[in-house]
Amino acid sequence: GVHAGEQRLVVASFLNTPMVENACIQSVKAVKAAQFHQFALAELEAYGSCHFRIKLNNVFCRSRLRLSLCEKALAEYLDTKRLAFPRFYFISSADLLDILSNGTNPQLVQRHLSKLFDNMAKMKFQVDSDQHPTKLTLGMYSKEDEYVSFSEPCDCSGQVESWLNQVLHHMRATVRHEMTEAVMAYEEKAREQWLFDYPAQVALTSTQIWWTTEVGIAFSRLEEGYENAMKEYYKKQVTQLNTLITMLIGHLSKGDRQKIMTICTIDVHARDVVAKMIAQKVDNAQVFLWLSQLRHRWADEEKHCYANICDAQFLYSYEYLGNTPRLVITPLTDRCYITLTQSLHLTMSGAPAGPAGTGKTETTKDLGRALGIMVYVFNCSEQMDYKSCGNIYKGLSQTGAWGCFDEFNRISVEVLSVVAVQVKSIQDGIRDKKQYFNFLGEDIKLVPSVGIFITMNPGYAGRTELPENLKALFRPCAMVVPDFELICEIMLVAEGFIEARLLARKFITLYQLCKELLSKQDHYDWGLRAIKSVLVVAGSLKRGDPDRPEDQVLMRSLRDFNIPKIVTDDMPVFMGLIGDLFPALDVPRKRDLGFESFVKQAVLELKLQPEDNFVLKVVQLEELLAVRHSVFVVGNAGTGKSQVLKSLNKTYHIMKRRPVWTDLNPKAVTNDELFGIINPATREWKDDPRAERERRQENKITVLYLVQIKAKITQQLPQATAQAFK
Repeated sequence: GVHAGEQRLVVASFLNTPMVENACIQSVKAVKAAQFHQFALAELEAYGSCHFRIKLNNVFCRSRLRLSLCEKALAEYLDTKRLAFPRFYFISSADLLDILSNGTNPQLVQRHLSKLFDNMAKMKFQVDSDQHPTKLTLGMYSKEDEYVSFSEPCDCSGQVESWLNQVLHHMRATVRHEMTEAVMAYEEKAREQWLFDYPAQVALTSTQIWWTTEVGIAFSRLEEGYENAMKEYYKKQVTQLNTLITMLIGHLSKGDRQKIMTICTIDVHARDVVAKMIAQKVDNAQVFLWLSQLRHRWADEEKHCYANICDAQFLYSYEYLGNTPRLVITPLTDRCYITLTQSLHLTMSGAPAGPAGTGKTETTKDLGRALGIMVYVFNCSEQMDYKSCGNIYKGLSQTGAWGCFDEFNRISVEVLSVVAVQVKSIQDGIRDKKQYFNFLGEDIKLVPSVGIFITMNPGYAGRTELPENLKALFRPCAMVVPDFELICEIMLVAEGFIEARLLARKFITLYQLCKELLSKQDHYDWGLRAIKSVLVVAGSLKRGDPDRPEDQVLMRSLRDFNIPKIVTDDMPVFMGLIGDLFPALDVPRKRDLGFESFVKQAVLELKLQPEDNFVLKVVQLEELLAVRHSVFVVGNAGTGKSQVLKSLNKTYHIMKRRPVWTDLNPKAVTNDELFGIINPATREWKDDPRAERERRQENKITVLYLVQIKAKITQQLPQATAQAFK
């Protein structure tokens, strides 16, 4: 209580607003009175002075009223700031207060940039003669440490909401300027040299623009009677793709490798589309097979990028996306793209529905990346009410960003009926081409690029049926099990594998047989998330040993990544399947003898025996943490689960990696304390202990104690979260 009151006093000191300042001073007095009230009540137990008790209670009630006045004034002030820079709607009040209190010091506001922009982690400031940073920014860094210079320096002086708007404008202008340069320079040099001259996002989008252009040229030549035009372009595509795959095998920086992998992922789909058009003897650009693709084009007169799909057209939004990977495009992805873009074209919203792990949220986010737009993802729960949903919609409407509401049907029916009215008012405003519209009794700006999407897992416990008036606003899209083999093949290509098709078939066959033949364990996962993790391991093994045959590399990654989670009874079956799919291959396990020596030293210091199998378990845990953010250590009592974690923690200490150990017993706290809760009175989110500790331990290697909580977690974690822990 005291901290809350004093914080508001600090806020008032820089606001310099008499009403708020007076209210804040009164709130501090109220808190002091509350402290005195508690002390006095304890004394009154001894003396029994009823009159004094009543008088003190009256003082305390008046103090609470003054405190509520302060909170109301502060909330109104924060709302004015959110209206000035609408992306403030998507951060907490505590973060917003921190930004406002440090608004005149852009270096201190930098740590919040990743919450306000899609992929801007920090900015580069100009330095003065004394090498002190000024308020003039020269460029931006992504989370992957990619640097992009602003087309013009940005002045970060004045009110924080004003200069953040300037940063937003400069970010978009820079991406647009870079794209203009890249499109014009594409034909001046070989593509494998050209792509290193531009940021990853610009290189990828410009590649897609030129794919559309070159296919259009091939169609024109077909109409002129040149029958082999499309086949010749297909050969050019294959040559370009093979050149990139060859580059992936060589020595590249981490950023350049990710850039080329992303371009390869999109290039494989572009190649397959052209191959399909050749097979179906498509001879003009009006065939649905071509029109149904997401096609980027560059308008020379307007200097703008547009994306077309079917009869819908979207202006590229130029949000800086950094050097991030993109999804493999499968027929299911194509169908989802068409459904979602047509829903936006018809001024509706989209609703992908299907079981967990089918790519509902990721496909929505990937479509947003393809259009260069900011996508906010919100995990819905029963605690969300019409006010919290309304604030999110208010922010989306003014920023023109997309919002993806995960597991939307977990919200209670009473709230959903009100949400339907809120969504309809936004859609009506877009349909009527309004620049401002009335939302929750307030006139706010409307940016027509706003998109609202919901994902649902039908049939799960705790899910509600959407009201009919809400269903009518969303266009449904059924997401079934994706084409695992195609995804696996394209990801192997992106990792630098030449024999990707054959290896993908073996990979998926192994996982299908494991799903059918192995015992049913709660911790087994043979789905898309597990496939992706193994592919990442396979890529790193290939780069670490480029001379080893590709089938041996994949066999080693499949065996070594899956053995840690296979129970003893299933081990003979699993090894038999590996032997059948990769006959006569016996690749030794890749070992880091230096790390194993540190593990043995740590085990001895813990007064344990460094038995080979125990050391292997510690090494396997370390390998899993390299590719998964979170790991379950499961097993019967007395099998050494806790000691494996402690041994790894001790190993990190010996290696000077500064680990942080946190004990958390979930049976000692309630569900709300374990997972966090929204305070119904103040509408503020209260973090759970795990999140608080993780926030404090940011940028440190963290080992969380998650042993012997399986029974509790499997009952109460959302399915997607449970899938993330393996």
